[in-house]
Amino acid sequence: MSRRLLLAAIAVITLLGGAITYVVHARTGGATENAVPVVTDQPMTLDARTLYFRNLAEGPDTGKLAAVPVGDPGAARRVGELRCDRFAAARSTAICLRLKPGSLPPLTDMIVLDANLHERHRETLPGTPSRARVSPDGRIVNWTLFVTGDSYAATGFSTRTGLYEVDTGRLVKTIEELAVFVHGKRYFASDVNYWGITFAADSNRFYLTLGSKGKTYLMEADYRAYRGTAIAENVECPSLSPDGRRIAFKQKVAAGSWRLAVLDLATHQITHPPETRSIDDQPVWQGNSTILYSLPNPAHTLDIWSVGPTTRPELLVSQATTASFS
Repeated sequence: MSRRLLLAAIAVITLLGGAITYVVHARTGGATENAVPVVTDQPMTLDARTLYFRNLAEGPDTGKLAAVPVGDPGAARRVGELRCDRFAAARSTAICLRLKPGSLPPLTDMIVLDANLHERHRETLPGTPSRARVSPDGRIVNWTLFVTGDSYAATGFSTRTGLYEVDTGRLVKTIEELAVFVHGKRYFASDVNYWGITFAADSNRFYLTLGSKGKTYLMEADYRAYRGTAIAENVECPSLSPDGRRIAFKQKVAAGSWRLAVLDLATHQITHPPETRSIDDQPVWQGNSTILYSLPNPAHTLDIWSVGPTTRPELLVSQATTASFS
């Protein structure tokens, strides 16, 4: 090969390499140094080897459900066709909350999905998506919607939290009829709000936040008895560890600012993982020692981070939110 042809071939290879790099960078929004490729139009099913999340990389697939292997979160993200504002899964059940475009007042579709992410049930409910969870056995899905306001940092916000039994089809549009006790007395107030349900493995015991008169309480509730008791204060968006021994939550430290905290249910001792940034999210447990949560990034979207009891926070998945395992 002549020197001229050799130089031309090198130039073409260099240009192609630059084009490939650009495509990978652009598909992930160009917001992080560790940009990863995105593989689109991928079929998805629920399995225990996968981390699911909302894809926030710029482009037509923003907001669609994406997935990476649990053991390789930096791998190319697979993006399907399901678009959700909130997503959660457990066993063979998933919930997708999707704001109906153009609805005034706002309406949200609550969509129950099977293991192949095919729709099993749908309800249209008033409000905008806030939180979503599935009980560990996949039998109950639950959600929280903002009925007024759009942030827990806002004053005067109102939420509506509901449940759906997958096997029976029983729908509880709001749990406001739950009998609650604070400091040993039945509690009544016109400003009560509930949000952030998390179920134990038996699908009967559950925890949630009760907000009223400027305070928040962690409620431990019995689903069959439909009764809850306050067991701690200043607890928001609880998440029960898989072994049922600890609650990860956001603890308010100032107006519009929360710190990640963990409550030991046996001792009621509260500890703080080494994450000092403000977290406005319902944490997700990965096993019994690692906690996932979302934080804002310089691109004005969100990234998923992880932290352990003593390990430093690590960026897990960039341009992503609403982490979930099945």
